[in-house]
Amino acid sequence: MADHTTSIARQIDDVTSLATEGTRKLDWVRQYMPILDHLRDTFMQERPLEGETIAMAMHVEAKTGVLVEVLEAAGAEVALTGCNPLSTHDDVSVALDQLDGIHSYARRGVDDEAYYGAIDAVLDHDPTITIDDGGDLIFRIHEHRRDLLDTILGGCEETTTGVKRLRHMAADDALEYPVFAVNDTPMKRLFDNVHGTGEASLASMAMSTNLSWAGKVVVVAGFGYCGKGIARKASGQNARVIVTEIDPRIALEAHMEGFEVMPMREAAKLGDIFITTTGNRDIITESHFEVMQDGAVMANAGHFDVEINLDDLERLADTRFEARDGVTSYEMGDGRVLSVLAEGRLVNLATPISLGHPIEVMDQSFGIQAVCARELATNAGAYGPGVHDVPDELDREIAEVKLHAEGIQIDELSERQQAYLSSWEHGT
Repeated sequence: MADHTTSIARQIDDVTSLATEGTRKLDWVRQYMPILDHLRDTFMQERPLEGETIAMAMHVEAKTGVLVEVLEAAGAEVALTGCNPLSTHDDVSVALDQLDGIHSYARRGVDDEAYYGAIDAVLDHDPTITIDDGGDLIFRIHEHRRDLLDTILGGCEETTTGVKRLRHMAADDALEYPVFAVNDTPMKRLFDNVHGTGEASLASMAMSTNLSWAGKVVVVAGFGYCGKGIARKASGQNARVIVTEIDPRIALEAHMEGFEVMPMREAAKLGDIFITTTGNRDIITESHFEVMQDGAVMANAGHFDVEINLDDLERLADTRFEARDGVTSYEMGDGRVLSVLAEGRLVNLATPISLGHPIEVMDQSFGIQAVCARELATNAGAYGPGVHDVPDELDREIAEVKLHAEGIQIDELSERQQAYLSSWEHGT
Protein backbone atom coordinates (compact mmCIF):
# COMPACT_ATOMS: atom_id res chain seq x y z
CA MET A 1 0.00 0.00 0.00
CA ALA A 2 1.46 3.37 -1.03
CA ASP A 3 1.79 5.94 1.74
CA HIS A 4 0.50 9.23 0.33
CA THR A 5 -0.12 10.48 3.84
CA THR A 6 -0.30 9.08 7.34
CA SER A 7 -3.40 8.71 9.47
CA ILE A 8 -4.30 11.71 11.59
CA ALA A 9 -2.94 10.17 14.79
CA ARG A 10 0.54 10.25 13.26
CA GLN A 11 0.23 13.86 12.12
CA ILE A 12 -0.36 15.54 15.48
CA ASP A 13 1.20 15.58 18.94
CA ASP A 14 -1.63 15.67 21.46
CA VAL A 15 -3.27 12.37 20.49
CA THR A 16 -4.39 11.27 23.95
CA SER A 17 -6.36 14.36 24.95
CA LEU A 18 -7.89 14.72 21.49
CA ALA A 19 -8.95 11.07 21.46
CA THR A 20 -10.53 11.49 24.90
CA GLU A 21 -12.55 14.50 23.75
CA GLY A 22 -13.54 12.79 20.51
CA THR A 23 -14.71 9.71 22.39
CA ARG A 24 -16.79 11.93 24.67
CA LYS A 25 -18.49 13.46 21.61
CA LEU A 26 -19.16 10.02 20.14
CA ASP A 27 -20.66 8.83 23.44
CA TRP A 28 -23.00 11.83 23.53
CA VAL A 29 -24.44 11.50 20.03
CA ARG A 30 -24.65 7.70 20.15
CA GLN A 31 -27.37 7.79 22.81
CA TYR A 32 -29.64 9.83 20.50
CA MET A 33 -29.24 7.65 17.39
CA PRO A 34 -31.66 4.73 17.91
CA ILE A 35 -31.66 3.74 14.22
CA LEU A 36 -27.91 3.23 14.10
CA ASP A 37 -28.06 1.55 17.52
CA HIS A 38 -30.60 -0.95 16.16
CA LEU A 39 -28.54 -1.54 13.01
CA ARG A 40 -25.36 -2.00 15.06
CA ASP A 41 -26.98 -4.78 17.08
CA THR A 42 -28.31 -6.45 13.93
CA PHE A 43 -25.08 -6.06 12.00
CA MET A 44 -22.94 -7.45 14.83
CA GLN A 45 -24.94 -10.68 14.63
CA GLU A 46 -25.26 -10.94 10.84
CA ARG A 47 -21.90 -9.38 9.76
CA PRO A 48 -23.22 -8.41 6.29
CA LEU A 49 -20.06 -6.44 5.44
CA GLU A 50 -17.57 -9.13 6.41
CA GLY A 51 -14.53 -8.90 4.16
CA GLU A 52 -15.52 -5.56 2.58
CA THR A 53 -13.42 -2.41 2.67
CA ILE A 54 -15.34 0.86 2.73
CA ALA A 55 -13.80 4.14 1.62
CA MET A 56 -15.54 7.26 2.91
CA ALA A 57 -15.22 10.98 2.14
CA MET A 58 -17.66 12.63 4.53
CA HIS A 59 -17.92 15.44 7.07
CA VAL A 60 -15.90 13.80 9.83
CA GLU A 61 -17.63 14.71 13.07
CA ALA A 62 -19.31 12.74 15.83
CA LYS A 63 -22.49 11.68 14.04
CA THR A 64 -20.50 10.44 11.06
CA GLY A 65 -18.28 8.63 13.54
CA VAL A 66 -21.20 6.56 14.80
CA LEU A 67 -21.95 5.48 11.21
CA VAL A 68 -18.30 4.46 10.84
CA GLU A 69 -18.55 2.38 14.02
CA VAL A 70 -21.69 0.65 12.74
CA LEU A 71 -20.03 -0.24 9.43
CA GLU A 72 -17.03 -1.65 11.28
CA ALA A 73 -19.37 -3.65 13.54
CA ALA A 74 -20.87 -5.14 10.37
CA GLY A 75 -17.47 -6.59 9.48
CA ALA A 76 -16.00 -3.90 7.24
CA GLU A 77 -12.59 -2.29 7.31
CA VAL A 78 -13.23 1.47 7.05
CA ALA A 79 -10.89 4.17 5.75
CA LEU A 80 -12.19 7.72 5.83
CA THR A 81 -11.31 11.32 5.20
CA GLY A 82 -13.11 14.65 5.02
CA CYS A 83 -15.19 16.01 2.16
CA ASN A 84 -14.62 19.62 3.18
CA PRO A 85 -11.38 21.03 4.64
CA LEU A 86 -13.24 22.99 7.33
CA SER A 87 -15.83 20.45 8.49
CA THR A 88 -13.53 17.90 10.16
CA HIS A 89 -13.44 17.67 13.94
CA ASP A 90 -9.87 16.57 14.67
CA ASP A 91 -10.77 15.06 18.03
CA VAL A 92 -13.38 12.77 16.47
CA SER A 93 -11.00 11.86 13.64
CA VAL A 94 -8.30 10.88 16.15
CA ALA A 95 -10.76 8.91 18.31
CA LEU A 96 -11.93 6.91 15.30
CA ASP A 97 -8.37 6.25 14.17
CA GLN A 98 -7.66 4.59 17.53
CA LEU A 99 -10.29 1.90 16.90
CA ASP A 100 -9.52 -1.45 15.35
CA GLY A 101 -10.51 -1.69 11.70
CA ILE A 102 -10.84 2.10 11.24
CA HIS A 103 -8.28 4.39 9.60
CA SER A 104 -8.94 8.13 9.57
CA TYR A 105 -6.97 10.56 7.41
CA ALA A 106 -9.25 13.57 7.97
CA ARG A 107 -7.75 16.75 9.37
CA ARG A 108 -9.24 20.20 9.64
CA GLY A 109 -7.91 23.15 7.66
CA VAL A 110 -5.72 21.32 5.16
CA ASP A 111 -4.77 22.78 1.79
CA ASP A 112 -5.78 21.25 -1.54
CA GLU A 113 -2.66 19.09 -1.79
CA ALA A 114 -3.21 17.54 1.62
CA TYR A 115 -6.95 17.20 0.98
CA TYR A 116 -6.44 15.09 -2.14
CA GLY A 117 -3.49 13.31 -0.55
CA ALA A 118 -5.84 12.09 2.17
CA ILE A 119 -8.32 10.89 -0.46
CA ASP A 120 -5.51 8.97 -2.15
CA ALA A 121 -4.51 7.44 1.18
CA VAL A 122 -8.08 6.22 1.69
CA LEU A 123 -8.13 4.72 -1.80
CA ASP A 124 -4.85 2.93 -1.09
CA HIS A 125 -6.90 0.60 1.13
CA ASP A 126 -8.40 -0.89 -2.07
CA PRO A 127 -12.07 -0.27 -1.26
CA THR A 128 -14.93 -2.44 -2.43
CA ILE A 129 -17.62 0.12 -1.46
CA THR A 130 -17.46 3.94 -1.49
CA ILE A 131 -19.52 6.39 0.56
CA ASP A 132 -19.33 10.00 -0.62
CA ASP A 133 -20.62 13.44 0.29
CA GLY A 134 -20.12 15.59 -2.80
CA GLY A 135 -18.62 13.00 -5.13
CA ASP A 136 -14.91 13.77 -4.75
CA LEU A 137 -14.03 10.15 -3.92
CA ILE A 138 -15.88 8.75 -6.93
CA PHE A 139 -14.39 11.32 -9.29
CA ARG A 140 -10.89 10.65 -7.95
CA ILE A 141 -11.31 6.95 -8.67
CA HIS A 142 -12.54 7.52 -12.21
CA GLU A 143 -9.91 10.12 -13.05
CA HIS A 144 -6.80 8.91 -11.18
CA ARG A 145 -7.38 5.44 -9.69
CA ARG A 146 -9.06 3.48 -12.44
CA ASP A 147 -7.20 0.39 -11.24
CA LEU A 148 -9.83 0.14 -8.48
CA LEU A 149 -12.88 0.02 -10.76
CA ASP A 150 -12.82 -3.75 -11.29
CA THR A 151 -13.16 -4.54 -7.59
CA ILE A 152 -15.60 -1.85 -6.43
CA LEU A 153 -19.11 -3.22 -5.92
CA GLY A 154 -20.75 0.19 -5.77
CA GLY A 155 -21.14 3.38 -3.82
CA CYS A 156 -23.49 5.75 -2.02
CA GLU A 157 -23.80 9.52 -2.44
CA GLU A 158 -25.09 11.61 0.44
CA THR A 159 -25.85 15.08 -0.86
CA THR A 160 -27.73 17.00 -3.57
CA THR A 161 -24.64 18.40 -5.27
CA GLY A 162 -22.98 15.02 -5.48
CA VAL A 163 -26.05 13.33 -6.93
CA LYS A 164 -26.41 16.05 -9.56
CA ARG A 165 -22.78 15.65 -10.59
CA LEU A 166 -23.10 11.87 -10.74
CA ARG A 167 -26.29 12.00 -12.84
CA HIS A 168 -24.45 14.15 -15.39
CA MET A 169 -21.57 11.71 -15.25
CA ALA A 170 -23.92 8.78 -15.84
CA ALA A 171 -25.60 10.59 -18.73
CA ASP A 172 -22.19 10.81 -20.38
CA ASP A 173 -21.64 7.05 -19.80
CA ALA A 174 -18.68 7.97 -17.61
CA LEU A 175 -19.88 6.44 -14.31
CA GLU A 176 -18.56 2.89 -14.24
CA TYR A 177 -20.13 1.41 -11.12
CA PRO A 178 -23.54 1.61 -9.41
CA VAL A 179 -24.16 4.42 -6.94
CA PHE A 180 -27.20 4.84 -4.70
CA ALA A 181 -28.61 8.39 -4.62
CA VAL A 182 -29.04 8.45 -0.85
CA ASN A 183 -29.87 12.16 -1.01
CA ASP A 184 -32.98 11.55 -3.10
CA THR A 185 -34.75 9.01 -0.90
CA PRO A 186 -37.61 10.32 1.31
CA MET A 187 -36.04 9.43 4.67
CA LYS A 188 -33.07 11.61 3.76
CA ARG A 189 -34.49 14.43 1.65
CA LEU A 190 -37.63 15.19 3.66
CA PHE A 191 -35.79 15.47 6.97
CA ASP A 192 -32.06 16.01 6.45
CA ASN A 193 -32.37 18.62 3.70
CA VAL A 194 -35.36 20.51 5.09
CA HIS A 195 -35.00 20.28 8.87
CA GLY A 196 -31.30 19.48 9.11
CA THR A 197 -30.00 22.16 6.77
CA GLY A 198 -32.60 24.67 7.94
CA GLU A 199 -31.93 24.31 11.65
CA ALA A 200 -28.17 23.81 11.48
CA SER A 201 -27.49 26.68 9.07
CA LEU A 202 -29.46 29.22 11.07
CA ALA A 203 -28.01 28.03 14.38
CA SER A 204 -24.45 28.17 13.07
CA MET A 205 -24.96 31.66 11.63
CA ALA A 206 -26.57 32.98 14.80
CA MET A 207 -23.80 31.64 17.03
CA SER A 208 -21.08 32.89 14.68
CA THR A 209 -22.46 36.43 14.45
CA ASN A 210 -24.51 36.82 17.65
CA LEU A 211 -27.19 38.46 15.49
CA SER A 212 -30.94 38.01 15.82
CA TRP A 213 -33.16 36.76 13.00
CA ALA A 214 -36.18 38.74 14.14
CA GLY A 215 -36.81 41.75 11.95
CA LYS A 216 -34.01 40.92 9.51
CA VAL A 217 -34.48 40.73 5.74
CA VAL A 218 -33.17 37.27 4.87
CA VAL A 219 -32.50 36.43 1.22
CA VAL A 220 -32.53 32.70 0.44
CA ALA A 221 -31.07 31.79 -2.96
CA GLY A 222 -32.79 28.65 -4.19
CA PHE A 223 -36.03 27.09 -2.97
CA GLY A 224 -35.14 23.42 -3.24
CA TYR A 225 -35.44 21.21 -0.17
CA CYS A 226 -32.57 22.95 1.63
CA GLY A 227 -33.78 26.41 0.67
CA LYS A 228 -37.32 25.56 1.83
CA GLY A 229 -36.02 24.53 5.23
CA ILE A 230 -33.97 27.69 5.68
CA ALA A 231 -36.76 29.98 4.45
CA ARG A 232 -39.43 28.39 6.64
CA LYS A 233 -37.30 28.35 9.77
CA ALA A 234 -36.06 31.92 9.27
CA SER A 235 -39.66 33.02 8.84
CA GLY A 236 -40.51 31.10 12.01
CA GLN A 237 -37.98 33.26 13.84
CA ASN A 238 -39.75 36.40 12.62
CA ALA A 239 -37.51 37.31 9.71
CA ARG A 240 -38.81 38.79 6.46
CA VAL A 241 -37.78 36.21 3.85
CA ILE A 242 -37.08 36.88 0.18
CA VAL A 243 -36.52 33.93 -2.17
CA THR A 244 -34.59 34.04 -5.44
CA GLU A 245 -35.17 31.29 -8.00
CA ILE A 246 -34.59 30.33 -11.64
CA ASP A 247 -37.38 27.73 -11.97
CA PRO A 248 -40.81 29.33 -12.57
CA ARG A 249 -42.71 26.51 -10.88
CA ILE A 250 -40.55 26.51 -7.76
CA ALA A 251 -40.67 30.31 -7.65
CA LEU A 252 -44.46 30.09 -7.75
CA GLU A 253 -44.35 27.54 -4.94
CA ALA A 254 -42.32 29.96 -2.82
CA HIS A 255 -44.81 32.72 -3.61
CA MET A 256 -47.76 30.51 -2.66
CA GLU A 257 -46.05 29.72 0.64
CA GLY A 258 -46.04 33.42 1.44
CA PHE A 259 -42.47 34.39 0.62
CA GLU A 260 -41.46 37.35 -1.50
CA VAL A 261 -39.86 36.29 -4.78
CA MET A 262 -37.58 38.48 -6.90
CA PRO A 263 -34.29 38.35 -8.83
CA MET A 264 -31.06 38.53 -6.86
CA ARG A 265 -30.25 41.92 -8.45
CA GLU A 266 -33.27 43.35 -6.60
CA ALA A 267 -32.94 41.29 -3.44
CA ALA A 268 -29.29 42.35 -3.10
CA LYS A 269 -30.44 45.91 -2.35
CA LEU A 270 -32.76 44.80 0.46
CA GLY A 271 -31.12 41.93 2.29
CA ASP A 272 -29.51 42.00 5.70
CA ILE A 273 -28.50 38.33 5.52
CA PHE A 274 -27.96 36.19 2.41
CA ILE A 275 -27.89 32.37 2.33
CA THR A 276 -27.17 30.48 -0.89
CA THR A 277 -28.48 26.93 -1.35
CA THR A 278 -28.38 26.33 -5.10
CA GLY A 279 -25.43 24.00 -5.71
CA ASN A 280 -24.38 26.31 -8.57
CA ARG A 281 -21.63 28.89 -8.93
CA ASP A 282 -21.71 32.70 -9.02
CA ILE A 283 -25.03 33.21 -7.26
CA ILE A 284 -23.78 36.38 -5.56
CA THR A 285 -21.26 38.34 -7.63
CA GLU A 286 -19.80 41.78 -8.25
CA SER A 287 -23.03 43.46 -9.36
CA HIS A 288 -24.72 42.31 -6.15
CA PHE A 289 -21.88 43.34 -3.83
CA GLU A 290 -21.98 46.83 -5.34
CA VAL A 291 -25.57 47.46 -4.15
CA MET A 292 -25.63 45.62 -0.82
CA GLN A 293 -26.31 47.49 2.37
CA ASP A 294 -23.61 48.24 4.91
CA GLY A 295 -23.39 45.35 7.36
CA ALA A 296 -24.78 42.66 5.05
CA VAL A 297 -23.79 39.12 6.02
CA MET A 298 -23.43 36.27 3.52
CA ALA A 299 -23.24 32.51 3.97
CA ASN A 300 -23.40 29.43 1.79
CA ALA A 301 -25.39 26.29 2.58
CA GLY A 302 -24.59 24.60 -0.73
CA HIS A 303 -21.89 21.96 -0.84
CA PHE A 304 -19.02 23.76 -2.59
CA ASP A 305 -17.57 27.23 -1.97
CA VAL A 306 -18.43 28.65 -5.38
CA GLU A 307 -21.83 30.24 -4.78
CA ILE A 308 -20.47 33.50 -3.35
CA ASN A 309 -17.82 34.84 -5.72
CA LEU A 310 -15.07 35.76 -3.27
CA ASP A 311 -12.68 36.74 -6.06
CA ASP A 312 -15.09 39.51 -7.07
CA LEU A 313 -15.51 40.58 -3.46
CA GLU A 314 -11.75 40.62 -2.85
CA ARG A 315 -11.21 42.75 -5.93
CA LEU A 316 -13.86 45.28 -4.92
CA ALA A 317 -12.73 45.61 -1.31
CA ASP A 318 -10.13 48.02 -0.04
CA THR A 319 -9.37 45.90 3.02
CA ARG A 320 -10.21 42.48 4.42
CA PHE A 321 -10.14 41.54 8.11
CA GLU A 322 -11.31 38.83 10.51
CA ALA A 323 -14.18 40.46 12.34
CA ARG A 324 -14.97 37.40 14.47
CA ASP A 325 -13.86 33.80 14.55
CA GLY A 326 -15.14 32.39 11.25
CA VAL A 327 -16.36 35.78 9.99
CA THR A 328 -14.36 37.58 7.28
CA SER A 329 -15.30 41.20 6.63
CA TYR A 330 -14.57 43.24 3.51
CA GLU A 331 -14.52 47.05 3.63
CA MET A 332 -15.54 48.67 0.37
CA GLY A 333 -14.17 51.94 -0.96
CA ASP A 334 -17.34 53.77 0.10
CA GLY A 335 -17.02 52.54 3.69
CA ARG A 336 -19.60 49.73 3.53
CA VAL A 337 -18.59 46.50 5.27
CA LEU A 338 -19.79 43.17 3.87
CA SER A 339 -19.12 39.92 5.73
CA VAL A 340 -18.83 36.28 4.72
CA LEU A 341 -19.06 33.29 7.04
CA ALA A 342 -16.78 30.23 6.89
CA GLU A 343 -14.92 31.45 3.80
CA GLY A 344 -18.03 30.76 1.75
CA ARG A 345 -17.95 27.07 2.64
CA LEU A 346 -20.82 25.00 3.99
CA VAL A 347 -21.98 27.20 6.85
CA ASN A 348 -23.68 24.54 8.95
CA LEU A 349 -20.42 22.58 9.15
CA ALA A 350 -17.50 24.88 8.40
CA THR A 351 -17.68 27.70 10.95
CA PRO A 352 -15.49 27.17 14.03
CA ILE A 353 -18.52 26.51 16.24
CA SER A 354 -20.51 24.43 13.73
CA LEU A 355 -21.94 21.12 14.86
CA GLY A 356 -23.70 20.12 11.65
CA HIS A 357 -27.22 18.77 11.40
CA PRO A 358 -29.11 17.72 14.53
CA ILE A 359 -28.28 14.24 15.79
CA GLU A 360 -31.76 12.80 15.25
CA VAL A 361 -31.83 13.95 11.63
CA MET A 362 -28.48 12.38 10.81
CA ASP A 363 -29.52 9.15 12.49
CA GLN A 364 -32.06 8.77 9.69
CA SER A 365 -29.69 9.73 6.86
CA PHE A 366 -26.88 7.53 8.12
CA GLY A 367 -29.30 4.68 8.66
CA ILE A 368 -29.99 4.83 4.93
CA GLN A 369 -26.25 4.86 4.22
CA ALA A 370 -25.75 1.75 6.37
CA VAL A 371 -28.49 -0.33 4.74
CA CYS A 372 -27.37 0.78 1.27
CA ALA A 373 -23.87 -0.46 2.05
CA ARG A 374 -25.41 -3.74 3.18
CA GLU A 375 -27.40 -3.94 -0.06
CA LEU A 376 -24.27 -3.42 -2.17
CA ALA A 377 -22.39 -6.11 -0.27
CA THR A 378 -25.19 -8.67 -0.50
CA ASN A 379 -26.89 -7.87 -3.80
CA ALA A 380 -24.48 -5.83 -5.94
CA GLY A 381 -25.12 -7.94 -9.03
CA ALA A 382 -28.63 -6.51 -9.29
CA TYR A 383 -27.32 -3.04 -10.11
CA GLY A 384 -25.46 -1.94 -13.22
CA PRO A 385 -23.26 1.15 -13.59
CA GLY A 386 -25.11 4.42 -13.05
CA VAL A 387 -27.13 6.27 -10.41
CA HIS A 388 -29.82 4.19 -8.71
CA ASP A 389 -32.71 5.15 -6.46
CA VAL A 390 -32.54 3.64 -3.00
CA PRO A 391 -34.90 0.61 -2.99
CA ASP A 392 -38.15 1.65 -1.34
CA GLU A 393 -38.06 -1.27 1.08
CA LEU A 394 -34.79 0.01 2.53
CA ASP A 395 -36.23 3.48 3.06
CA ARG A 396 -39.31 1.99 4.73
CA GLU A 397 -37.12 -0.22 6.91
CA ILE A 398 -35.42 2.85 8.39
CA ALA A 399 -38.75 4.66 8.84
CA GLU A 400 -40.17 1.68 10.72
CA VAL A 401 -37.15 1.49 13.02
CA LYS A 402 -37.53 5.21 13.77
CA LEU A 403 -41.26 4.93 14.50
CA HIS A 404 -40.64 1.99 16.83
CA ALA A 405 -37.93 3.95 18.66
CA GLU A 406 -40.34 6.88 19.08
CA GLY A 407 -43.13 4.62 20.33
CA ILE A 408 -45.36 5.60 17.40
CA GLN A 409 -47.87 3.18 15.89
CA ILE A 410 -49.62 3.61 12.55
CA ASP A 411 -52.47 1.96 10.68
CA GLU A 412 -52.11 -0.93 8.24
CA LEU A 413 -54.10 -1.65 5.10
CA SER A 414 -56.61 -4.48 5.26
CA GLU A 415 -56.61 -7.10 2.52
CA ARG A 416 -59.74 -5.49 1.11
CA GLN A 417 -58.08 -2.06 1.03
CA GLN A 418 -54.99 -3.47 -0.65
CA ALA A 419 -57.16 -5.13 -3.30
CA TYR A 420 -58.98 -1.85 -3.91
CA LEU A 421 -55.76 0.12 -4.38
CA SER A 422 -54.19 -2.47 -6.65
CA SER A 423 -57.14 -2.88 -9.02
CA TRP A 424 -58.29 -0.75 -11.93
CA GLU A 425 -61.76 -2.33 -11.89
CA HIS A 426 -63.03 -0.67 -8.72
CA GLY A 427 -64.86 2.60 -9.11
CA THR A 428 -67.22 4.27 -6.70
